[in-house]
Amino acid sequence: MVSVFVAINYSPPLPQLPLHFIATGASTNSGALASHPVRPFWNLRLDDGALWNRLQHTWDREHNPILRGNGTSSKGQSHDAIHLQDTGKTGACKQDAAWASHLHDFNTLPDQMKDFVLSMHCRHYAILVDQPNLCAGQESTTPFLLMAIKSQVGNFENRQAIRETWGRSGWIQGDSGGRRWLVRTVFLLARQDTETGPHPDLSALLKLESSTHKDILQWDFKDTFFNLTLKDVLFWNWLSKHCSHVHFIFKGDDDVFVRTKALLDYFNHVGVQKTHGNKMKERDDFVVGDVIANAWPNRQPDTKYYIPESFYKGTYPAYAGGGGVVYTGALALRLQEVSRWVSLFPIDDVYLGMCLQRLRVSPTHHSGFLTFDLPEDLREKPCAYHNVLLVHKRTPKEMLTLWKELQTLSSGLGLVGLIIAWCC
Repeated sequence: MVSVFVAINYSPPLPQLPLHFIATGASTNSGALASHPVRPFWNLRLDDGALWNRLQHTWDREHNPILRGNGTSSKGQSHDAIHLQDTGKTGACKQDAAWASHLHDFNTLPDQMKDFVLSMHCRHYAILVDQPNLCAGQESTTPFLLMAIKSQVGNFENRQAIRETWGRSGWIQGDSGGRRWLVRTVFLLARQDTETGPHPDLSALLKLESSTHKDILQWDFKDTFFNLTLKDVLFWNWLSKHCSHVHFIFKGDDDVFVRTKALLDYFNHVGVQKTHGNKMKERDDFVVGDVIANAWPNRQPDTKYYIPESFYKGTYPAYAGGGGVVYTGALALRLQEVSRWVSLFPIDDVYLGMCLQRLRVSPTHHSGFLTFDLPEDLREKPCAYHNVLLVHKRTPKEMLTLWKELQTLSSGLGLVGLIIAWCC
């Protein structure tokens, strides 16, 4: 976009005709033509030296529609951006120190940051446990809502509590009644990280769990906090192959509690379709959650979310954080495409925001996503959850207790009457 600003006085003198404006720059010989710029319009070099910024600068230029239309390519400057990608194969991807050499403080970084930098070029991993028929099943009906829950191998209790409560698969009716919708749940796992300490061998239990419930997806990479972004990327790839027609996706952690029926009611009341020609299509720009804007990276080395300045500079884009976000299946397919040219980032919530930013999609904030929990004095009162869609965090026992109380609350005397009874 080119903007031209002209300062005008409130009482301008009458111009002497003929009048014309000449742009600043190098003058032409004839004076009849506009001057040409004395500097390049596009910034050809990145002033910021942080590793992620430099990597992404190259990809942003390669996929800029204007520059690409002019045939501009960054291939000749890939050495400046230390451009490096994996082979795209699903086999084991080896760590590479090429990018580490561009971090002056690499040797002083925490181990999880070092490990991420050495492997951030890898984004294709073999799938160990697959569910290719999850979205077809016996009903052969596309799910209305797919609950994609990030979990770990040892979190058996969390997964079972979710199956018995808010993540129950099947035909679910909203709190307001009406139509029933098909809901499916899938758990996203990687392999246990043996470097964090000794772990009991749970492979047999996981195999039994998977064969019983058929809702486990597991990939062959280490299950660490900084690798949660891989679960997003690999899930989007899986979704595009096996569940591309799903209407809505909830992506969250296995320690949240979701009022699934209220979420279905929310979908029925919010406009999630747009006209495309003579047809109605799912919106490919719908994403909602607890939106965090203008956040800065955590610069405290001893914290979980530490991001060194040598790796990333600037603020984060707006993102939906705290363990739960909802978007349409149509947007998920766009995220799968754009993630191919967005460099991996250690924090999964922020990475989603980075992908949305490049799709020019702004997440919508919803006050019902209580990612920082209710006030302590209200957490034990079921009536306090009336306007809640998600709350974070809850143990498996707390999930089961809260589910039972909410089921009682929504039956018997009716929802409104019981809310008054419970709260007063």
